Amino acid sequence: MKKILGAALFSLLISGTCFAQNADVTAVNNAVENMRQAMLSAKKVELEKVGAPNLSYGHSSGRVENNAEFVDAIVTGKSSFVTLNLNDQTVDVDGDVAIVRHIFEAKTNDSGKPGEVKIGVMQVWKKDKAGDWKLLARQAYKLPQPQ
Repeated sequence: MKKILGAALFSLLISGTCFAQNADVTAVNNAVENMRQAMLSAKKVELEKVGAPNLSYGHSSGRVENNAEFVDAIVTGKSSFVTLNLNDQTVDVDGDVAIVRHIFEAKTNDSGKPGEVKIGVMQVWKKDKAGDWKLLARQAYKLPQPQ
């Protein structure tokens, strides 16, 4: 009887942990989608909800922006998205930190110049004291070219 009770308690503990993990993965996926939508809409109020105050936003060109610069570049049209898709996304949560990877594909109209981009991205998200996931760091990189 003790073995059965012990196994049942262990199962509940594991399933509770898995449920919390799944809830965080869903919340992080939602935060990433909110960021994508905010980048498409270029609405300052929505973009300001995305990043942590000390955001480090790295571009594949090597340029790094802080939170204010990230928001300003999109609001002013320096970085402007016509379409924006995040493909092959993975999310790994460890406590209050999540690592997100995806392929970032977009049609752009940066400063009035049409273009296309396809890059790899790694993001680090952190859950704040209010329980909201905030983008702490993002680094884009050039994808290997097929040979």
